[in-house]
Amino acid sequence: MNDSTPAPQVWPTLRARDARALIAFLVEAFGFEETAVFGEGDHVGHAQLSWPPGGGIMLGSVRETPDDKWNLAPGTFGAYVVTGDPDGLYARATAAGARVVQEPYDTDHGSREFAVRDPEDNLWSFGTYRGEPRVRG
Repeated sequence: MNDSTPAPQVWPTLRARDARALIAFLVEAFGFEETAVFGEGDHVGHAQLSWPPGGGIMLGSVRETPDDKWNLAPGTFGAYVVTGDPDGLYARATAAGARVVQEPYDTDHGSREFAVRDPEDNLWSFGTYRGEPRVRG
């Protein structure tokens, strides 16, 4: 670990039929940053995509072997991601081919959000709601 290694946090994970294409889409459509990709050819053993305001996701190629201990089906992932510019991100995402589930709208809890699917059918929601402050006891 070096000085720029992020502090421990939650890392959502997903699997993809075409991990390299999904990585390219997530970078182009949503603005994730490709931080690390390990693998050869079409196979991605592990990839880390960072979300510029903080956090990120990890993903890899689906492994169709009976001994796969992390056998998530491609297209079953869902995430909510905080953004300060949901309308701008919606325009970027749809221009890159994201499939619209919900156009931008204002929620009753004060967030502006939208939802789309990526090419592998994973569900993504982006919005301004950052969550409530933690209560420490």
